[in-house]
Amino acid sequence: MKYVPDATADRGFNEDGTTDRESVDSLLSELDEYAIEQALQIVESGVEAEITYLTVGPDDAREALRKALAMGGDKAIHVSDDDIQGSDALGTSLILAKAIEKAGFDLVVCGMASTDGAMGVLPAMIAERLGVPQVTYLDEVSVEGGVVKGRREGDVASETVEASLPAVISVTDRTGEARFPSFKGIMAAKKKPVEELDLDDLEIDSDEVGLSASWSTVDAATARPARTKGEVVTDEGEGGVQLAAFLAAKKFI
Repeated sequence: MKYVPDATADRGFNEDGTTDRESVDSLLSELDEYAIEQALQIVESGVEAEITYLTVGPDDAREALRKALAMGGDKAIHVSDDDIQGSDALGTSLILAKAIEKAGFDLVVCGMASTDGAMGVLPAMIAERLGVPQVTYLDEVSVEGGVVKGRREGDVASETVEASLPAVISVTDRTGEARFPSFKGIMAAKKKPVEELDLDDLEIDSDEVGLSASWSTVDAATARPARTKGEVVTDEGEGGVQLAAFLAAKKFI
């Protein structure tokens, strides 16, 4: 799960091309809430399991972990290190995979993408680094008999896909709304353990991650132009004609 700048805020970039996280509020990525909900539903279906949340981010990212723990689950892992800043998807997938290996796992559940950088490829990268199968973009999920199964909606067909555990999956925003943390859950989350890890704990060299090691960088960013006032047509019987003329001038008709 990821701690991201609020998508409704006026987001921008720093001079080095990284996302400016200081000037806007951040929160748990909405698309990751669906992954949290599916993990909780798997356990509620009768599968005996322990749910551990994992995030890579600054100190404030603990807020996202606490929200997830308030929804349910058992514990969390927070990977934080100054040398991580500016990592691209390849660097982030390395950190996540190392943390997952250290914690131990049967099933890794991811959101379909993040609401800031998108990168829906990250679950596949994690699966490749872990050497396990992946079933991604699932609209429905079930786990039974050491197999994870789900439905994936394509452009022309609906597929049922499955993989033996251990595995990595990602779920879409069509899996169902995530639950809201209850007051009892919020209070219980304060007592749930959050393990802090850095690059040394994961045996990752600092030159393997961070902005200098990224395979992709932002060369330049230009602020989106402010919206201009649209043309107002006063309908005095000729409104339809004026509308048609406007559409024709824009080559819409």
